[in-house]
Amino acid sequence: MAYKEKYPSELLSEAVEAIGMLPGVGRRSALRLALHLLKQPSENVHHFTEAVNRLRDEVRYCRECRMISDEETCSICSDRSRDHSVICVVESVRDVMSIENTGQYHGLYHVLGGIISPIAGVGPSDLSIRELVSRVQAFEDPASAEIILALSGDVEGETTAFYIYRQVADTGVRVSSLARGLGFGDDLEYADELTLGRSIVNRQVFRP
Repeated sequence: MAYKEKYPSELLSEAVEAIGMLPGVGRRSALRLALHLLKQPSENVHHFTEAVNRLRDEVRYCRECRMISDEETCSICSDRSRDHSVICVVESVRDVMSIENTGQYHGLYHVLGGIISPIAGVGPSDLSIRELVSRVQAFEDPASAEIILALSGDVEGETTAFYIYRQVADTGVRVSSLARGLGFGDDLEYADELTLGRSIVNRQVFRP
């Protein structure tokens, strides 16, 4: 029988259970965080919980690129100074943040919301690939437009990139991928900014 830690308060137990739902947070860490919150001024804790509640209830996803936003259209898509003829396709919001931190890219983005993974039960219909294809088809001059497949270099990422390539191959848009400054299997989230920036600047034509 597994040992179940006992707490002097049911409220503390509920807080530990809730905090323990966060990724990478075990029960001991959750207990430590819960006890830490108890020591804080009530206004600090209320500000913390209000910020989390607002994040969950009020945050939006850009209607164009699926990036998180406070408005219907994110600040990147609404920025007229950016190159609207280039779309960088990424797996997650974190990838957008990583690429933006390089300062080397000035186009638009498209967040897929994941990658194709049959083992995890994620297929093309579970991602925003259809919306991406619609954006590509809407280019006024596809021959002068480009999409950059900035996906992880593992099997799932390569499978997703190939699938997207097949979906847009007949539109005439240029399809490129990150230069292999990133090793096979590397996640964009963990790449250093210099390597990621160079991979974008030195991107190459996608070859399936």
